[in-house]
Amino acid sequence: MSHSDSVTSCFTEHFQSQPQFLATAPGRVEVIGNHTDYNQGPVIGAAIDKGVSVALRRIDERAFRFASSDFPFVETNDSSSKQNGDDAWANYPLGVYNALIRRGLQQSGGFEIAVKSDVPSGAGLSSSAALELASAKAFCAAYELELSDKELAIACREAENEFVGVPCGILDQGVSAFGKTGHLVHIDCREIEFSTIPLGSEYSIWIFNTHQKHSLVESMYATRHEECFEAVKQLESLGLDISYLADITPQQFEAHKDRLSPNVRKRAEHVVCEIERVKQVCALLAEGKVSEVGGLLFDSHESSRTLFENSIEELDYLVSILKSMPEVIGARLTGGGFGGAAMALAGEAFTQSYAQSVASAYRGRFGEEPDVLHCQVSEGARLLSIS
Repeated sequence: MSHSDSVTSCFTEHFQSQPQFLATAPGRVEVIGNHTDYNQGPVIGAAIDKGVSVALRRIDERAFRFASSDFPFVETNDSSSKQNGDDAWANYPLGVYNALIRRGLQQSGGFEIAVKSDVPSGAGLSSSAALELASAKAFCAAYELELSDKELAIACREAENEFVGVPCGILDQGVSAFGKTGHLVHIDCREIEFSTIPLGSEYSIWIFNTHQKHSLVESMYATRHEECFEAVKQLESLGLDISYLADITPQQFEAHKDRLSPNVRKRAEHVVCEIERVKQVCALLAEGKVSEVGGLLFDSHESSRTLFENSIEELDYLVSILKSMPEVIGARLTGGGFGGAAMALAGEAFTQSYAQSVASAYRGRFGEEPDVLHCQVSEGARLLSIS
């Protein structure tokens, strides 16, 4: 069933009427740029062919109703009121609605919205950003609000930061907004600028989700964040005029790193070199040298493992197995780390049977198989036609 048919069916089931607007937005994979975003560096991601679709109808009464086949039905008369408990999933479209009001959306009456997702949960593919962007596209069409994709991405991040209360960077929303078939999305996190880089339709992304999660993942993430800013402070005290780790070159860092405290030095070295790797990937892809990108992906994982220390044994094993497989260009952990998934960039000859052999080797080592997901590099958020 197509995205439009599936979400329309969900809408009619819950509201016994037809929607007026349909929109969809993709999940995303972080390709390279691990923990560079809050350090004001660049990051590269890919929109995937798994996403979230919404169906929307404006209504005259001041009521806001949210339906999904995966979550409880939610109804509220106050669009500015945050939902709690099992109803909290509605905060994503509600937050977007409020962010768009601040950008000129003229409120009138209410709306009914249905949501359908085929993004696997727990795989780190950012279904939340996909829900935000799909909602934003539908709201803009329904309320005749004209905003650029950049403005939509920023509004959706604002919704997640301020209304939902999750301090994410711009990667998730930016990739979901700017995805393009056969292209990767490059984001300059300092300037909030987006561009696409040709990859080629013969390449795809494989996700191997371990379902492992470090028990202290949130505190460890926060600690890494603090260590990066501590590195900036220590480098400033050495006479460098910087505000973020993105302000320093690898050469400058090399000249000063021995005077940093040990853990801070390792975290900063990962970020500074990771920013350089993102730049090198851009340069290689601009020349069509996709195969040479692989070494940088493997280097990124090794840096995550030894310097940023946000990998785990299961991810390291997956990357080592993938490194030995034919047609795998490169592989690394993806997302925040401390568990989660590994991604592999692969050519057309890397088939499901190869992927299954990776999963079987993993099962032989750890006793259970990872989830395997094959993703094509896809289009970004867009309206769908109503059939």
